[in-house]
This record gives sequence, structure tokens and C-alpha cells, in this order.
Amino acid sequence: MDTWSVPLDVPAAPAPGQCAVSPVRPGGTERHPKEESVARRGQRRAGATRTAPRNQRRGRKLDNEGIIPVLARAVREVEHEVQRGAVSRPGRTKFQVIALLVREERSRVRSDAEITEARRAEQMKRLDGVATILAKSAARDTSLLSLLAEDADVSDAAQMLKRELTEAAGLEVEEEEEPAPAEAAATPVATRRVVPQSVVSRQLANPFLTPDFSAPQPRAHPRRLATWELLEPLFRAFEYGGASSCMALPEPDTLLGLPPGLELMPHQAQVVAAAEDGHRTFLLADEPGLGKTAQALLAAEAAGAFPLLVVVPNVVKTNWAREAHLWTPQRPVTVIHGDGHEIDAFADIVVVNYEVLDRHVGWLGDLGFRGMVVDEAHFIKNKKSQRSQHVLQLADRLRARTVRPLLMALTGTPLINDIDDFRAIWQFLGWIDDKLPGPLLMEALEETGLTPVDPGFYPAARASVIELGIVRRRKIDVAADIPARRIADLPVELDDMVGSSIRQAERELAERLVTRYRTALETRTSGVTVEGIDHELVRRVAGWELADSDSAKTGENVFGMVRRIGQAKAGLAADYAAQLARNVGKVVFFAKHVDVMDLAEETFAKRGIGYASIRGDQTSTKRQKNIDAFVNDPEVSIAVCSLMAAGVGLNLQVASNVVLAELSWTDAEQTQAIDRVHRIGQEEPVTAWRIIAAQTIDTKIAELIDSKAGLAARALDGSDEEISSSSDVQLEALVALLTEALESES
Repeated sequence: MDTWSVPLDVPAAPAPGQCAVSPVRPGGTERHPKEESVARRGQRRAGATRTAPRNQRRGRKLDNEGIIPVLARAVREVEHEVQRGAVSRPGRTKFQVIALLVREERSRVRSDAEITEARRAEQMKRLDGVATILAKSAARDTSLLSLLAEDADVSDAAQMLKRELTEAAGLEVEEEEEPAPAEAAATPVATRRVVPQSVVSRQLANPFLTPDFSAPQPRAHPRRLATWELLEPLFRAFEYGGASSCMALPEPDTLLGLPPGLELMPHQAQVVAAAEDGHRTFLLADEPGLGKTAQALLAAEAAGAFPLLVVVPNVVKTNWAREAHLWTPQRPVTVIHGDGHEIDAFADIVVVNYEVLDRHVGWLGDLGFRGMVVDEAHFIKNKKSQRSQHVLQLADRLRARTVRPLLMALTGTPLINDIDDFRAIWQFLGWIDDKLPGPLLMEALEETGLTPVDPGFYPAARASVIELGIVRRRKIDVAADIPARRIADLPVELDDMVGSSIRQAERELAERLVTRYRTALETRTSGVTVEGIDHELVRRVAGWELADSDSAKTGENVFGMVRRIGQAKAGLAADYAAQLARNVGKVVFFAKHVDVMDLAEETFAKRGIGYASIRGDQTSTKRQKNIDAFVNDPEVSIAVCSLMAAGVGLNLQVASNVVLAELSWTDAEQTQAIDRVHRIGQEEPVTAWRIIAAQTIDTKIAELIDSKAGLAARALDGSDEEISSSSDVQLEALVALLTEALESES
């Protein structure tokens, strides 16, 4: 984990199988009396050096001047707080500020040409002393490590404390630059912007956007609260806790027509009914597995919010397109890949991932969207990041064109944790701006008749924000609506080069099968002729291929192809597991191959997410130690398990989410893995997320496993039916591949 800019003595990144460190959010913005006391004591002591007795002035005067003495005193205060137990928010802020100032002072000392080498060495040694205390404190409380990352958020409180410590050291504080004009600040600079040809065609076909004649939102007329600072009290209102963070939702009466065979669960129907009733902003924070995607799509249908823009992480982009085809089949959907050469700009639903948003933000802002959904909305928590600025810019442009657009932020992160992360989300929804509550929230706060000095203000303010559209349900809260165990497929798009390579290998395998099939037809001596495809011969050819799969002479075989697909999916599967771990806590990650496990663990280590590795080559002692770490240590969020070694004999019901990074060859093997979590003692419904590589043989294998699931379930329940073997699925996968190739030729 390369997060240090100053050389601190900290443990190295964890080796596979060991527990990594779980990141903790930087300190918030609340001031603390101790932060002020550091500055006051620094000023008093700096002044005391001018009036100290003569015998005290014999020491080197330079040792008591500058920033280092102030840092030394401040770092000791942090050290003492760490030794007493959990570090408070102000303590974390102080820790981060000290690290920032140490970095700056080291750079200054290195580049100062006016001091002697001896003096430079002495200053560097003293700075190393401060850094060593920081390192020891971080080793004692590992949650502090995330504050040292280069991209760690620096809060307003941290900026203020940094300024105070600098002033206490008698140093000149650099004046902040004048902010750029609002329009310039709202438009992030992109390295490369593109406009796909399909977009140009749409703009030429419809150069004038339909005007919005709906009633404008009421303007706020602040009275009692006009001079109050309200944002920080609003955030603190959620930190204080309280009742469930869920707005009052209507009971659905009659919903709009759903596609045949589909049915909404009651908790999903409530959100759609709220959109039908005219609600237009939602922070939908249901736990993963409760169907947020379907709720968002049907809410857009109920609100007539098309065209709809959907901004998502790359790993779920394909899944959104699939869900849109499923729940809103009458609405064409298009997905932006790369520069968007293949998109349909006339589609009703446009899906784009955060990673390519910078290329398309220009034309997306002019397309005339009436709704916008941001999935995994905690991705925009850092308002300084480019993707956050792009999302906020698009939301502003959408509000400028549409009076009451549908805006939905989807996240599984609990509302009562890391409330500062929701500042940008609230701004995206229009509930606040940089400094003030928005019109609707301000009006609601005025109606309470309270101010932040009144004890009743905080629960009233919390309720006012929640009623703007916060919806938070846990699995356990709606357990009656969902099955006790479910498997959710998550299709992913492989990287362009890797995906192309795998699809080319599939084509070569299919061509080899077709050649064997044609040869068998030509050399047939039985005289039997079959009109069209000879499906019996297809199965025989597939059987020959399966029997020859262990031979290198056959080139790419089905086993090697599936392994390559697993390797290609590993990063995406690990990324999704990391998102789940942040949203809902502990997650069990299953993979078949060691290299997939290695890649996943490397991803978790880089992200500072604690994991425990459970593999077949471990001693029983080490295996049990890692299991205990996952079960008992709150810092260990993910168990990385071998599908073969950990599929049986484990009890991991401390988690309720499973990620299947690679497909099994049998439903029974898959079921055994899920049952490590879905077992006696489990108090929540279990969701297994099966990662499937779209447009590859992976999809055929998943379908085959599911088609055999009923037989396997009956056999496991005591039936005389024979459980399908792994060779059945392997054979059927080759049959499907050959049949599809022959059909494409005819």
C-alpha cells in the first residue's frame, strides 16, 4: 500500500493470507477545544522565549522556533490520545494535519540553500522523530493509515487547523488564491472531449429541446435562519442518530403495467408509488440485494423522466443494460463504451461509467435528459475529484432545463456512517449547495420554528432531510419480501483487448469443432443422412473434444478458456466485492484458481481493505487463524476462499453476501459454497453475486448450471435422481458452442 509521502516506519503491505487494513474516512469538519489549545499554547510558548530567564536562553534559540516544536507538541497529544483508546474526530484531523506539515517542512528543508548541511541534517532528524511518532500511532490505531494517502480528503477543519499551527509557529500563512468565476469552477477541464456521430445526428434531427412547462419549485424565503450556518448542524443531526433513515412511503395501490412474468416486491413498489405521487429526489440507500436498479428504472417510468442518464461504475454497466431490457423493455437503452462510436443517441436510457464520463460530459449536458441516476453514489463523495465535478455539473445543467427532474442517488452505504461523504450527494440531489440548504430544505427548516441552539433542532432537521427522499431499508427489515437465499447474476464487460482475445479463442475452438463435425460427416460409412444439423453427431463431436481436452495438441480447450475468463474477470469481481464490503460489511469471495485469488487479494491490499485468505495449501492452524480473523476481527472485511478448499466444512455466517468470481461446473459445488454463509445461525437473507463475462462461453455455462439446478436440488433432498456431473456441463457447453456455429453458417 503505497500511501506515504514521508518515510515513516510502518509495517509493509500484508502478504497474501494476512489481514490488511481497512480504511477509515478522514476527520470531519467539527472543531474541538484541543485543536484551539494547540495554537494558543504554541503562541504563548513562542512568546515566552523572549522573556525566559537567562539560564534558559543559553540553549540554541533556533531549536525553539519554527514549525518543528509546534509539530512535536501536537504529535505528542495525538500519541497520548491513541494510547488511551479510539482516536476522536479532532484527533484524526490533527494527525492528518501534522503529516501534511511534516511533508511540507521536509521539502522546504531539502531545498533551502541558505542553511548549512549540518543544520539541514539536524532539522531532518527532528522531523524524522515526529514522523516516527506518527508511524507508531498509526501502527497502534491502523485506521489512521488512510489519512496519509495522497488522495485523502482534507476537510475544512483540517485546513483551518493547519493554518493555526502555521501561525503558531510564527510563519507566514500563504493567502488563498481568489476563487475562479462560478461558471469556470463548475466546468472541470477535460483532457479529451468527444461527440459521437450518433449524437450529432440526433442534434440535427431535433435541434430544439421540448420546453418544460411544469410548475417551478418554490423559492426559499429564510427568516429566522437567514444568518445561521446550517450545513454542519444538518450533518451532525445524522451523527447523533435517531429513528430509521427512511422517508414516509406510500402504500402502492395500482402500479403501472409490468412486463409479463415480473413482479415487484412490496418495498420496491413503495418507491415507485412515491415517484408516481410526484416525489422527484431520492437517496436510495437500500442494502445490496434489495433491487435498487429495478426501483430506479420503474420510478423513471412512473415519473416520465426520459431520456434518462445513468452514471455507474464500470463493473455494473452491462448489468444496468440487462435490467433496463428486463424492466422497461419499451425503452431503448444504449451503453457508452470508450469514445461511444457505437451508441444509439436516440435511446431513452443512456448508461455511462465514471471512468469515461470526462470524454462525454459536454454533449451529455445538452441532450435534454429529464432524469439522472447515479449508482454507487459514494463514488462522488470527494467533491474535488473530476468525476464528482462532472456529475454535479450534469445535475446543474439538467435542473436548468427541467423544472422538476427525477434525480436518484443509489448507494448501499449506511446513512449514519461517514456523513460527510453525503455532502456531494445532497448537492447532486439539489438539497444543498456549497453553503446553504436548498429552497425546499430551507423552507422545511423554517417551519420547525427552531434554530441550532435549540435542543429539538437536530431531530427536527434530521426528519426534514429524510423527508426530502432518503430511503434506507435493510435485508432484515424486508426479509418477508425476499427469498432466504438468492443468486444474482452480474454480467461484466471484459477489457477490450482481453475480451477480444478470449472471443477469438472461442471462435477458433468453434471452428475446430465445425471442422471435426464436417470431417465426420464426410467419412461417415453408415449411409445415414440427416436434414439440417445432425444433433446426435454434434454431441459425439463434443464428446471427442472433451476427451481430447487434456492434450496440448488440440490448442485452446474449454478448460483453458474458462480459466482465462476467470483471470480476466478477477479485477472486476474484486472491485465489486470491495464495494459490497464498504456497503454492507463482511463478504465471502470465492474463486477456483490461485491466480484469481492472488489478483483479488492484491486489489484488496491496494485499497486498504482487510482480508483473510483460506486456501487448500494452508496448514490447519493457519487456516483456522484466518477463519477466526474474518469472523471476529471487524477490520477484516473479506474472506478470499478457494472454491475447492473452502467450499465445505466452513461456517462463515457472519457475512450475508457471497461473490462467486468464477463459475463452478456443477450447481452442487456452487450451492456448497453459498451454504458456507447460508446456514444455521444466519439471521439475514443471503445473496450470492455471480460474476459472468458477457458475450463469452461464461454465459452458456451459467445457463447450463441453472438448467441442472432442479435435478441437483432434488437429489440433495433425497431423491433417487442422479446429480448431474461436471462433465455434463462441460459437454453441453461444447454442444452449445458447436450448434451455434453451425446455425450461423446455415
